[in-house]
Amino acid sequence: MSVKIRMTRGGAKKRPYFRIVVADSRSPRDGRFIERVGTYDPKLADKDKRVNLVADRVQHWLGVGAQPTDRVARFCDAAGLLKREARNNPEKAVPGKKATERAEAKAKAAAAAEGAAE
Repeated sequence: MSVKIRMTRGGAKKRPYFRIVVADSRSPRDGRFIERVGTYDPKLADKDKRVNLVADRVQHWLGVGAQPTDRVARFCDAAGLLKREARNNPEKAVPGKKATERAEAKAKAAAAAEGAAE
C-alpha cells in the first residue's frame, strides 16, 4: 500500500480550508484517510498561523515511508521536518536556449536559400 501525506479540501465555496492527512494513494482526494496530521487555512492574515502540523505524527509517517505531495513537502520543509531539495534542471538553466537555437536554424536556412538563389 502506497501512503501519501496530502491535503483534503473543506470549507465553503470561495472559502477554502484544507486538512493535511495521511491516506492511501488510491483513495479519492476528499475520501477515506488514515490519520489527520494538520490543517492549512490559506485565508488567514497571519502567515505563521496558516499551517498547523502535528510534528511528531508527521515525523512518524515520514519515517515509515509516507510520501508527501509537493505542497505538503513545502510545509514540512518550512516547519523543519523535512529537507526538501531544490529542483535543479541544468537544461533549463540557460534562459532562451530553444529560441536561440531556432533563430540560428532560421538564419542558416535563410543563408542557404539566399546562396541557392544566386
